[in-house]
Amino acid sequence: MQIRYLHTMVRVLDLDKSMAFFRLLGLEETRRIDNEKGRFSLVFMAPPGQPECPVELTWNWDGDEGLPSDSRHFGHLAYAVEDIYAMCQHLQDNGVTINRPPRDGHMAFVRSPDNVSIELLQMGNALPPAEPWASMPNTGHW
Repeated sequence: MQIRYLHTMVRVLDLDKSMAFFRLLGLEETRRIDNEKGRFSLVFMAPPGQPECPVELTWNWDGDEGLPSDSRHFGHLAYAVEDIYAMCQHLQDNGVTINRPPRDGHMAFVRSPDNVSIELLQMGNALPPAEPWASMPNTGHW
C-alpha cells in the first residue's frame, strides 16, 4: 500500500491577507480553484520549486458561520529556512509577531492572520545565538 503527501489545508478568513502572509514566507501560488456553485476558493501555495508541498488555503466566500467549532484544529505547518534570523527579521519588519523567537538559532514560531501556527526551522546546523533573538521573550502562544 502506497501513500503520498498531498497538502495541508487551513481555513482562512481573509484570503488576501493570508496569501500576503504566506508570500512573506516565500511561498507562491501554484494553483487556484474558484467554485461558484460551492461559493469557495482553494488557493494552493508552495515554496518555489516544490509544488508537491503546498498549503491549501480554503476561503468560504460567505464566511465560516455554522461550521463545526472543531473545524480549525490541527498542529502547525513547518518550513525549513536558509537563515532563520533573516526570515524572522523579514517577518517582523512586515508586522508579524515572532511568538517564539529563534533564541537557539534553530527554531521559531509565528502565527498567520488566521492564527495558524507556523514552525520555522534552520536548514542544517543551528546558527550561533545572536541578538536581539537570544534574549527576546516569547510573545503570546505558539
